[in-house]
Amino acid sequence: MAIKLVFFTLHLLICCAVSLSKITPRFPSFIIQPEWLSVSTKSELYETKYYTQILDHFTYTPQSYQTFQQRYLISYKYWGGATENAPIFVYTGNEGDIEWFTQNTGFMFDTAPHFKALLVFIEHRFYGESIPFGGNKDVAYANASTLGYLSSTQTLADYATLIIDLKKNLTAFDSPVVVFGGSYGGMLAAWFRLKYPHVAIGALASSAPILYFENITSQYSFFNTVTNDFRSESENCYKVIKGSWQQIENTAKQSGGLEILRKSFRICKNSYMSAADAVESWLSTAFVYTAMTDYPTQSNFLNPLPAYPVKQMCKAIDNPKAGNNTFEKLYNAATVYYNFTGNVACYDLNDNSDPHGLGEWSWQACTEMIMPMDGNNAESIFPHSEWNYTERAQICEHFFKVQPRPNWITSEFGGHNIYRVLKRFGSNIIFFNGLRDPWSGGGVLKDISKSVVAIVAKDGAHHVDLRFSTDEDPEWLKDVRRREIKIIKSWLSQYYRSLFETSQ
Repeated sequence: MAIKLVFFTLHLLICCAVSLSKITPRFPSFIIQPEWLSVSTKSELYETKYYTQILDHFTYTPQSYQTFQQRYLISYKYWGGATENAPIFVYTGNEGDIEWFTQNTGFMFDTAPHFKALLVFIEHRFYGESIPFGGNKDVAYANASTLGYLSSTQTLADYATLIIDLKKNLTAFDSPVVVFGGSYGGMLAAWFRLKYPHVAIGALASSAPILYFENITSQYSFFNTVTNDFRSESENCYKVIKGSWQQIENTAKQSGGLEILRKSFRICKNSYMSAADAVESWLSTAFVYTAMTDYPTQSNFLNPLPAYPVKQMCKAIDNPKAGNNTFEKLYNAATVYYNFTGNVACYDLNDNSDPHGLGEWSWQACTEMIMPMDGNNAESIFPHSEWNYTERAQICEHFFKVQPRPNWITSEFGGHNIYRVLKRFGSNIIFFNGLRDPWSGGGVLKDISKSVVAIVAKDGAHHVDLRFSTDEDPEWLKDVRRREIKIIKSWLSQYYRSLFETSQ
């Protein structure tokens, strides 16, 4: 079995795919997200507004002047106002519904009172409600002629024009803008600061894997981190998972083997299974997502999870009650991810629901977001595999009739020799990475200059710093946030000094 990854990330979420079929992330639609805020609470946090956005910022053809309604969420609650030149904090939206990301980006709400900041969360084009071509998804998603307007460069231009127009409407010309983002949104935040320094004075780029392109980072890095997360908890846990894939394959080949797998993993009777791949994908998704969201407090970013869920998975595997039954051990571990609430009676492996609207990441993963990171070496918890660009190109040709452009991101935004390059012209960027996050391998992990700073947390997971703070947060996480606040404060102080000096 070779686990092939097609990247549909939230914050660069991944979906484990084992065929050429178009697969969306496994988000159980039957689980209510307790972190989702009530309608009344949402209305207290922010207002929903729309901006008339141009379809194409880079050509002057008749079609380029078409427009669409781009959604953004705005909170004036703590803003000091334009007369005080109070700052504007902008979240650079990811590949999905902006409300979902807003509800998992509590750091901005937590810090807004301290800075008297206006909060703005901008939705990424082609996601959520920000759909071009009259908001008609059937038209917008039809083929490459319409999806071609879905790109990171168009998106950054969207953000720039919206922010500039918003400041004009608020008469907030001198209010400094700081951009925030996590995962793909973190990449956009960093790139926005580099491309539009006249719009944003700084960027907090959390878990932003900007170095996962064009073999800058090892293709084995992602799964090596997943492996280390589990192995660091228990050598036995690591060995059980690593040795399970062949056992699943062998069982599936036996007479009645698929039925054994169905019963062992409580697969719903109406869930179609033609091979072991379905179970393997279901299990690997649980392991990878759990490693990504190995938060120190109970969470519900992807699924409801306990604090330190990797540890809980390994406890389930190491529990002597399961004896030598590998499948029972794996099932118990998977329930940590899929059924922490205890509400699920059986699992539908064919559930490709996409409640957060992440599906169109498949287009981006077939055009510009070409990340060579599918490799598993001998130490990996998963079976050996190698990154295969040809296979990716074939998938993209099959579904979209396009060829990927694997060199575009590094051509447009850079990446090679980044420590030398950004030291020369970059400034005011914080790169946060938690080393338990598989995406951290493609992140900036050391300081580039005095103002392009890397904050690395040994026990941190995927953009954990951007989450709402809680009383249970460990001291190291509190220290990370305090440091981020201190750095942002220094950017603002420098800006206000410069503003005062130029006004004299």
